[in-house]
This record gives sequence, structure tokens and C-alpha cells, in this order.
Amino acid sequence: MGRPVAADAENVRVYSQRKQDFKERLEGLLDEYTKVLVVGADNVGSNQMHQIRRALRGKALVLMGKNTMVRFVINQHAKNTGNTKLAQLSALCRENVGLVFTNEDLKEVRDLLLENKVQAPARIGAVAPNTVTIPAGPTSLEPTQTSFFQALSIATKINKGSIEILSEVELLKEGDKCGASQVALLGKLNIKPFSYGLVVEKIYDNGSVYDPSILDITNDDLKATIKAALNQVAAFSLATGFPTQAAVPHLIVNGFKNLVSVSLETDYEFEQAAKIKEILANPGAFAAAAAPAAAAGGAAPAAKAPEPEEEEEEDMGFSLFD
Repeated sequence: MGRPVAADAENVRVYSQRKQDFKERLEGLLDEYTKVLVVGADNVGSNQMHQIRRALRGKALVLMGKNTMVRFVINQHAKNTGNTKLAQLSALCRENVGLVFTNEDLKEVRDLLLENKVQAPARIGAVAPNTVTIPAGPTSLEPTQTSFFQALSIATKINKGSIEILSEVELLKEGDKCGASQVALLGKLNIKPFSYGLVVEKIYDNGSVYDPSILDITNDDLKATIKAALNQVAAFSLATGFPTQAAVPHLIVNGFKNLVSVSLETDYEFEQAAKIKEILANPGAFAAAAAPAAAAGGAAPAAKAPEPEEEEEEDMGFSLFD
């Protein structure tokens, strides 16, 4: 008799209910929304996150999760739905980021995120997100605490029993790490130099990815750019003799000028050129016709002549010194 062959059991990975719920929620958001703001969430606490969610209520939804789990769900959903554009969104899920889903105006949502920032004190080892300066002037510190200023080479003097900073000092530059002396001094001066919140890093818009600076472009900027481009196309067209739609108005005007020139040099006339010929033949009549219009324009200033009556009221035969 032959030996029985044992069938190998399939290795099926079982996910927890929490991960399955997260997967279903993320897939639902990917189907419902076409716009996603990828936001950095460094130094954002749970209480601040709650305030941001409340401010975005009805306009956007914030989703935070492990990057590996988020990328896995997005990639699987892209394969299942055939929406390969989602792979671009998956590639943006790196480091400490979150996703803000919306179908509203992106600029409006971005502005709401910027409004919900919280002032925070400096911490040792933290990277300064902005330049920190200490203004000149008196402080509430006693003269015994001048050592903090001396350690940072900040010029001070004692004025009325307290330390006064002589000139404005740049304590930290953007990108510098906060040292112990700098943090201690800012704490004693009660200065909270940093503000933290969700920072928009990239924008995913229905398959397109771009920087958030694009949101600052206004309609006037677009009009100015298009106008400048059309002017360049028209100039190129006129210089090379290659007709384009942008050069059509200029070509028509130039053609009319040429027709008028031919009409003036020959007996050929047409309605638009007849008026010009009439003016050139009798310029005096044209000047007489234009004179009433010029007089009407100057009549308004002439009507203000009676104003000197106010000066007569001042000279009443007496003086303040009488």
C-alpha cells in the first residue's frame, strides 16, 4: 500500500478587526473623494488634531495611520479598481504624514489648516521651523540672571532693577537645532517662538500631483501670463509673416493703414477713407468743429470763478488784535 500524502495547509494571513475597519474606511474615502492633501503632522498633539477635525467638519476629513498600512491599502485598491493613478498618492505616504480628503475648494481647505496652528515653546534638540529673534528692550528678569545672556553673547544692561536688551538679536535661524541655553532663555522671557499644525506638503487632485504653492495662483495671475504669451506669439507672427490667431487684430489694423495710404495717393476711395481725406483737405473746418468740444470741456472750471467772495468776508474792518 502506498503512503498517504498529507495536504499542506494554506498560509492565510488573518488581519485584526481594527485593520479591516481601517481598510474599509480608506477604500471608501478613495472612492468618494478625488482630492487629497498630503499633510505633515510633526509636533501636532491629539488635542490640536481634534480642533482641526472640528474646523474641517463638513468640508474635509483627516485620516492618520501607519504609512505601511496606508500604502498597502491604496496599492491594493488601485489594482482592484484599475485606477493606477492612485499609485502616485501611495508614493507620497512617507514619514510622519496624514491624508486630508475633500471635494471642496482646495485653497479654502488649505487656509483652514493654516488657521489652526498652535503656539509652542522651544524644546531642546528640536529643529527651528522659522527664524527666532529677541526684540530689544526691557525684560522682567533680575540682574542675577545675566549669565543666560552672556552665554549667548547678547549685550545687555541693568535698567531700573531689571535686565534690558540693547539691540534685537537673532537667536535661531530656520533649520537650526535648539540648544539648552537658547531654550532656557526663551522660557524665562516667556516667548513661544514656534507654531505647529498640519502643513500641506503635496496635493493629489484626480491623478495629478503638484505643490501647494499652486493654490496661491489667482485668476489675475493666469490672465497676465496668458496675455504675455499672446503678445509674444503676435510679435513673432508679425516679425516672421506667419499668420496666427493672436496676430489677426494687428494684421487687420496694418491692412487698414495700407488701404488708407493707397486711397490717399490715388483716386480710389472707400467709406472709411473718405472722412480722413475730408479732414486732410480742409483741416480748418475740422478745427472749428473740434473747438466747441474743447470749450465745453473748459466750461466747468470757469464756473468756479465766484469763489473769491470768501476773502471779502474775512476783511470786515476789524482784527483779532483790536
